[in-house]
Amino acid sequence: MKMHNLLKNPCAEDKFNGWHLLHNGGDKWNIEDVSPHHALPDLSVQKFFVTSYGQCLKSQLIDLVKKGYPPSLLDEVQPDIVVSDWYAPRWDCGCQYEICVQLLSHRKKVLQEFRPKMVIFPQWNDMQWNQVRHVFQKYGRGVRFVRFCHGGKDTQFWAGWYGIRVTNSSVEIDPGLDRD
Repeated sequence: MKMHNLLKNPCAEDKFNGWHLLHNGGDKWNIEDVSPHHALPDLSVQKFFVTSYGQCLKSQLIDLVKKGYPPSLLDEVQPDIVVSDWYAPRWDCGCQYEICVQLLSHRKKVLQEFRPKMVIFPQWNDMQWNQVRHVFQKYGRGVRFVRFCHGGKDTQFWAGWYGIRVTNSSVEIDPGLDRD
């Protein structure tokens, strides 16, 4: 069984389809093309989501059973759940980035949560893409959903889209088998 991304539209190729916009502040979320001078390590990624001066957060809720992972597998084997996200600031505007990924029960009760400290970029930064990655392991019985939420805003309150950029997000189930 090969790992595959359970998130829909992780690279903004299909506008905002698949995403629930929790906060759409400032001039709202936008989509921009990746510049050749600011490319990600994965050169196939051509677009990103970008935030504005007001809080922008978006999320997806993944039903693991509907995606083909039986409760017995999730409860007995508890395969690793691997989450990843790529984010970058603009060079000329400070911004902040946040991510929260939750493992939920069938009643959507939080069983485990990954919520690292908010990342704050200063104005006049190196504009590099960064990856955050987390692996949920031995999370216990009852996980049926994954909620993935991320976003941020610019810290200069500039009109337009000067906030954090996010793309190439992923949630994958690692079956634990050797892969070629």
